Amino acid sequence: MSAHGQRFEVGLYGFAQAQADCGRVRDEVFVREQAVPPELERDEHDPDCMHAIARDATGRAIGTARITPDGRIGRMAVLREWRGLGVGDAMLRALLDHARASGLGEVRLHAQAPVIGFYAARGFFPTGGRFQEAGIEHQAMRMLLPRAGAVETREDAVAVTAAVVAGARARLWLRSRELDPGVLDAEPVLEALRAFAVGGRGREVHVILHDPAAPQRAHAPLLGLAQRLPSVFLFRAVDDPVDRAFVPAFVANDAGGYYFRRLGHRFDGDWDPADPGRARQLAESFKPVWERSRPCTELRALGL
Repeated sequence: MSAHGQRFEVGLYGFAQAQADCGRVRDEVFVREQAVPPELERDEHDPDCMHAIARDATGRAIGTARITPDGRIGRMAVLREWRGLGVGDAMLRALLDHARASGLGEVRLHAQAPVIGFYAARGFFPTGGRFQEAGIEHQAMRMLLPRAGAVETREDAVAVTAAVVAGARARLWLRSRELDPGVLDAEPVLEALRAFAVGGRGREVHVILHDPAAPQRAHAPLLGLAQRLPSVFLFRAVDDPVDRAFVPAFVANDAGGYYFRRLGHRFDGDWDPADPGRARQLAESFKPVWERSRPCTELRALGL
């Protein structure tokens, strides 16, 4: 992996292999920088955890995080000079992959207040109110880990939509009747879209709507986000009678992820974070419809 010319790698280790590196990074970040008492930073769970360690090109540990056997992620720490370069994201992805491979249905964590948005953009839901832990304000959060396959509930629909958005490289294709109330207005999905939109140049979200006036009347939050980033969010409305008769809805990305609903007004459908063939098929079916669709004149007053 590389970020702004700086290379790093992430690996997963048992505590015996990870102890020294974890200790160095966590002492620097938590004890020295955040003034967490050493006796609170260390606990009895470390030996049972799987530990993610990020290393720079010289092999020096620059970040660490852990996950317990029952899916509690914690002790996420990245050295100051490496923050904002994708190290935390890479470690989190490694831990989530481990959780899925272990058959866990959800993961939980306590997020420090300044990084709640980081976790929300990756599909975590806040649960309960904020609280103090080691003198620092925290928020309990959880993330569902539905397996590739069937989606049945709104909760799963929100989780997989946020995952497809978060997995995109530079393109998202979204087909919806009226911006899917209950899913595209959910905070984890909006945070994922916001993070994608500001994550790099040239990113685009192409949206085909059947009834563009409906989300405007409902003051859909996604339209507010699109107003702030009009070069990223591009809207068109179907015009051809054949396209109007299309019932399904879907979101697909350029990294192989998709979520498809055969009946677009329902949450149940199927999804996969890594099926390039199916995602490509959906994207290719989207493009000719986009070309023959009309601009959303209903949204011009919003600058879209």
